Amino acid sequence: MKYLMYSALTSAALLAIALFFPTWTSTIKGDASISTLEQMEINGVEHEIMIRGANKDNPVMILVHGGPGSPETPYAVQYEDLLETNFTVVNYDQRASGKSYHFFEDYSNLSTDLLVNDLIALTDYIAERLGKEEVILAAHSSGTYIGMQAANKSPEKYKAYIGIGQMGDTLESEKESLAYCIAQAEKVGNLDDVEYLQGITEQIENGKMVTPREYVMKYGGSTKQIDHPDGNNIGVLFSNEYNLLDVIRYNMGMGYSQEKLVGHMLENPLPEIVTKLEIPFYFVMGTDDYMTTSNAAKKYFDTIEAESKYFVPFEKSAHYPHLEEKEKFHEWMSDTFINEIK
Repeated sequence: MKYLMYSALTSAALLAIALFFPTWTSTIKGDASISTLEQMEINGVEHEIMIRGANKDNPVMILVHGGPGSPETPYAVQYEDLLETNFTVVNYDQRASGKSYHFFEDYSNLSTDLLVNDLIALTDYIAERLGKEEVILAAHSSGTYIGMQAANKSPEKYKAYIGIGQMGDTLESEKESLAYCIAQAEKVGNLDDVEYLQGITEQIENGKMVTPREYVMKYGGSTKQIDHPDGNNIGVLFSNEYNLLDVIRYNMGMGYSQEKLVGHMLENPLPEIVTKLEIPFYFVMGTDDYMTTSNAAKKYFDTIEAESKYFVPFEKSAHYPHLEEKEKFHEWMSDTFINEIK
């Protein structure tokens, strides 16, 4: 009986430690470096922000995560180590996402417009704090829906826009994604998968749902060089930046954000919202991306009015070229925003 009581107390103690274990981000050596994980208020709501770089004088890049509701903060240090040598990189958990999800906060007004306004307010804070007139704005996956609107709305704040795994015509992309999954399932003889996917074709073609992401991941349309990072609870838990309570926030926030935002994105595709950019922009696309397909992104790219635009394919990647080919991405960023100036 005493053993059971001690066992229960030990389990409760370990759970409490896991839930509330202090979080931090690892230190970058150097007098001019910055490495901070902090909460700050943006438009009335506390947001988690991580700022990392070897030299605060380097160009600043803000990265808008996708999902919706899937922050990249827990695995940023693993994949952005090279980038941090030449850039100060800002990751933040969007309103109602990850560590910015607060259990008793009212998120009933959550919308893409609100997230755009949050991003613009964050940009002002970062620019003032780091003494920059402009920053580089990068966005990934569904984050491009937010980032591109911010770049369109406040171009004077940004040196350039980078769309990684860029959204285009959502309906076209989902049709391509579905066709890819069916073809791959047929190729390996998974007839049950073929039957299921064919059964939801009408719903996808009518814009009522997206191709289930577990099938895109299963058939290699998500990642080629790494494991799919989003939603990896074990990986998130063992990062310095998240504890068990944050993992719970992560999952609750992702579910809520997707419920609130995905339908709106399907009904209001980005090509109907942003048709022109006044700053240079780049679409960085993995050739084998079937989350947000490279083909749909290229068609959208071709329609956008801009004085300076570049479509940059990463041939060894799927949906995460900045992570899957981090050496190439770092080299490309440095050549584009640093070396050309020297």
